[in-house]
Amino acid sequence: MHNEEGATIVGVINSVTGKINLDDLGSTLTHEHIMVASGGIPQSYPEYINRNAIVEESIKLLSAARKEGNIQTIIDLSTVDLGRDVSMLREISLGSGVNIIAATGNWRDIPRVFWNESPDTIADLFTREIEIGIDGTDIKAGIIKVANDVEGVTDIAEIVLRAAAKAQKRTDVPISTHTAARERVGDQQIAIFEDEGVDLNRVYIGHSNDSTDIGYLTGLMDKGAWVGLDRYPGNSSVPGNPNWEERTETVKKLIDAGYGKRIMISHDWAVRMFIASPEIRAERDIRNPDGWLFIYRNVLPRLRSLGVKEEDIQSITVDNPRKFFEGNK
Repeated sequence: MHNEEGATIVGVINSVTGKINLDDLGSTLTHEHIMVASGGIPQSYPEYINRNAIVEESIKLLSAARKEGNIQTIIDLSTVDLGRDVSMLREISLGSGVNIIAATGNWRDIPRVFWNESPDTIADLFTREIEIGIDGTDIKAGIIKVANDVEGVTDIAEIVLRAAAKAQKRTDVPISTHTAARERVGDQQIAIFEDEGVDLNRVYIGHSNDSTDIGYLTGLMDKGAWVGLDRYPGNSSVPGNPNWEERTETVKKLIDAGYGKRIMISHDWAVRMFIASPEIRAERDIRNPDGWLFIYRNVLPRLRSLGVKEEDIQSITVDNPRKFFEGNK
């Protein structure tokens, strides 16, 4: 992060309530959402979204996560094409006492106006959301989100990845990615970032626990990136997708292989997911009745039963997110 004179400010991050010290991040969920919608919907059709109900429920759930699980920070990776509402995020953060970090960048619904745009021009927009503010507010992004799924890095998606890389180099704000791990899409993303000269220590390859391929996961970290094991409990009804126990065994294997200081865990959960059908939403709630407490109630006890030490749990929940934002290796 830089101040108005361009000098690097060490040890702080943009949250939706203003700059906070990285030491205050505490136990951090590194890939979550309050609300998932579509670009412009909250602003143009507010009657479609019961904003007050979302705020009330989110404050209740985050307050419970803070009280029971000592969750102190969530990274909300809803971008403009996912209906990002940073004023809502600020209200929820203030009401719950949980830090929320907002994102610039794009998910998979890349605006058509970007399809033929230059990465430099898009990077200007991302940079403005980091340094000045989002949607006419003084709320600034603390992370850059990009997304590529089973189709890999398409020509249009490559424009956004290169824009994110340029914005990262200008601001030193890190990048978090959505990937299709079983298709090893993280390798494609890293190739673009390497070509743009990004320090891979500033890159987090997300949704990586959809894969149990230890060679793929360690390969990402050997190149210098961080790995987000951030789909808990996951959707094991999809053929080939690991269940939460298998995902947790992967965490243990990575720790045993010496990679415990390069991984982070999270849920990719949302209070409201308007882009999913009612049936899928209901199924998600059945699969994860614990919401933001699933890891605390299920994964951490399982790791302990597998012999994982408390210092390693401290690393993946507290120390690694802080070091990721610090840029420390």
